Amino acid sequence: MLNSSKRGPDQPEISGPAAKTQRTKMGKPEDSEKKKKLKDVEISVPIVYGNAAFWLGKKASEYQSHKWTVYVRGATNEDLGVVVKRAVFQLHSSFNNPTRVVESAPFELSESGWGEFEIAITLYFHSDVCEKPLNLYHHLKLYPEDESGPMSTKKPVVVELYDEIVLTEPSESFLARVQNHPAVSFPRLPAGFTLPPPGPFEDENKSKRGDTKDHPLSQWFLNFSEADELLQLAAARQQVQAHIAKLRRQINVIDGQNQQFKPSSDQ
Repeated sequence: MLNSSKRGPDQPEISGPAAKTQRTKMGKPEDSEKKKKLKDVEISVPIVYGNAAFWLGKKASEYQSHKWTVYVRGATNEDLGVVVKRAVFQLHSSFNNPTRVVESAPFELSESGWGEFEIAITLYFHSDVCEKPLNLYHHLKLYPEDESGPMSTKKPVVVELYDEIVLTEPSESFLARVQNHPAVSFPRLPAGFTLPPPGPFEDENKSKRGDTKDHPLSQWFLNFSEADELLQLAAARQQVQAHIAKLRRQINVIDGQNQQFKPSSDQ
């Protein structure tokens, strides 16, 4: 089953704040009775989905004005292939072969065009993760929010949304397979429970092929790290506390002035 929360508005440019969206809770595999499940345990897989679009300049064709890439990536650019088996992108019907299937990470596709439209993205998971696919919907953004401003061929329009795929009551075998993978947020295990030894070590070069840390667009990706959020919250809290202290000083000054000009009660 899917559980979603934390949805936020699209962020049209890379300078905008990172948009938090939802938390999607996945159900159990259909053969769950055959596998030992961990009750009251959840695994979180943070993902980001969105697009980056470059204007091709004034000399570009009217109908091929932008080059764009739509993608689903790990929130920290880790390889999602440990959880996601394939991604299906459903483009506008005007495209040749509008249903595009990507069988391995990185889960992305690039195209060119002039129009904005909604792209349906379906993620299919490995058999020990979840039988039910996850449906995402992203509105392709090509043009800056401020349409009156000049367009740039060097700075893309970037729109990203954050989601957390929450896997409930995972199997012991799945936990053992992903327990050391950086794309997965590992839970606290029940008291007294010990995981079986990790599965076979994944080829490091294969894993790196699926991540997006060295992706050509990585410099434009928005930052969704919790550490940055905590720092922003701490800075905001300090600003609020400083403002409160300033107001208190002003109030004390005003109170002092009022005391000086208060008429004496003696006649």
